Amino acid sequence: MLQTSARLLRLLSLFQARRYWAGSELSGRLEVTARTLRRDVDRLRSLGYPVHSTSGTAGGYQLGAGATLPPLLLDDEEAIAVAVGLRTAANGSVSGIEEASVRALAKLEQVLPSRLRRRVTALHAFIVPLSNTGPTVDASALTIITGACRDSERLQFSYQGRNGARGLRDVEPYRLVNTERRWYLVAWDTSRKDWRTFRVDRVGPKLDTGPRFSPRKLPEADVAAYVARRVSFEQYPHRARILLHAPAGKLAEWVPPTAGLLEAVDQHTCLFHTGAPSLEILAGHLGLFGVDFEVKEPPELIDYVRKLAARFGRAAR
Repeated sequence: MLQTSARLLRLLSLFQARRYWAGSELSGRLEVTARTLRRDVDRLRSLGYPVHSTSGTAGGYQLGAGATLPPLLLDDEEAIAVAVGLRTAANGSVSGIEEASVRALAKLEQVLPSRLRRRVTALHAFIVPLSNTGPTVDASALTIITGACRDSERLQFSYQGRNGARGLRDVEPYRLVNTERRWYLVAWDTSRKDWRTFRVDRVGPKLDTGPRFSPRKLPEADVAAYVARRVSFEQYPHRARILLHAPAGKLAEWVPPTAGLLEAVDQHTCLFHTGAPSLEILAGHLGLFGVDFEVKEPPELIDYVRKLAARFGRAAR
């Protein structure tokens, strides 16, 4: 039989692997009597772990949420994942959590076994983050928005549009989507009576929660694809459909979702749906693919590419 301290760690590990256990199953795993198991559960409770119990023949134990955060047990791969995640968060796009991430990382590395510390150190040595020059979002804003999505509470916030003008929005929030270094909120705009996608870094400084609302059916089951389409071409005045002579899977390796959507046609070609503020920018992007392409629409882009090809031909002569 395990000693009491080792048994408590084993019991805690079982609870963190699965929230609910039948009493008889836990006793069997720990090779103890039901009375000893009850005493061990009481010890965990005294340490701050909220363990709930049910009586009867089908009774058992469940680890719940408490008022404070008790210590956690992590296996080797989980500890490495958390360490790398904290390092990334310290240089990420969410402002206000950098210092907390560094503090948490220092605490974790202090108790890591030497074999894991070497692995984490090696990862840190060869992961060099680029400087964050893009927009950042406030951690407290993400917390408020996420809570409103979870609890179906309306949000009222000031918002800066693409033209720089600010206005007040009243929305029903549903999902937060993160792509590259941007955060987007998918919400029902109550004044416009339509679905809208908001960049979170443009939200604020006013941000308040309002009354509860009855959830609607999402515009699409795949919210990430919906946001990718909205931010890549639907918001722009000039939209294009291009046939690219390359497999969609190959191009997807370096075409970000915010640039446009790739749609496979066959094993050798795909359609690219994209948009831009001007025809000139659209045409410039097409030259970066490095593959043959055919402009399907709009007609004015076809004319512009034809003129551009003649200009390049004259330059080559």
